[in-house]
Amino acid sequence: MKVRDVAEAAGCSVGSVYNEFGDFDGVILTVNRETVQALTVRLSGVPAEDPVRQLYGLAATYLEFFSEHANLLRSLFEHRMEDDRPYPDDILQMVMDAFALMHPPLLRLLPDADDVKIALLSRTLFSAVHGIISLGLEERMIAVPPQMLRQQLDQFLDAHLAGLGIIPAR
Repeated sequence: MKVRDVAEAAGCSVGSVYNEFGDFDGVILTVNRETVQALTVRLSGVPAEDPVRQLYGLAATYLEFFSEHANLLRSLFEHRMEDDRPYPDDILQMVMDAFALMHPPLLRLLPDADDVKIALLSRTLFSAVHGIISLGLEERMIAVPPQMLRQQLDQFLDAHLAGLGIIPAR
């Protein structure tokens, strides 16, 4: 995609896009902020009564969101800033806040674990779910076929939770 494509789709001049967003990174970062906000709202809607069901619900909701917005999530996780500029802290914090939605159910399931361990487990679990979905939807290499992603995510969570000493009761 080019700035010219954005300007054409918005019905404005290329100069207007640059005036509003500064550069092409500015366009992408604006979209990425909106994507993370929409994702967080969707994930926040997962019922929290049962922590095990909540974890499965978060994974299923992420699969649904990713299926509907694959290009937006690719932009979020794959965009590289021009001239190796650092990614803005606000977006990194927004992504960490999305990861942190797995923190409360894990804390309820592992009450003796410290916050550092729970935070790391949250990021690891989110990253694993993201990888399974990303590779599956893109049908890359030896990925899980898209029609089997939900079943395989559930099996992954079963195994992961069992490894943590949690018996999944779905």
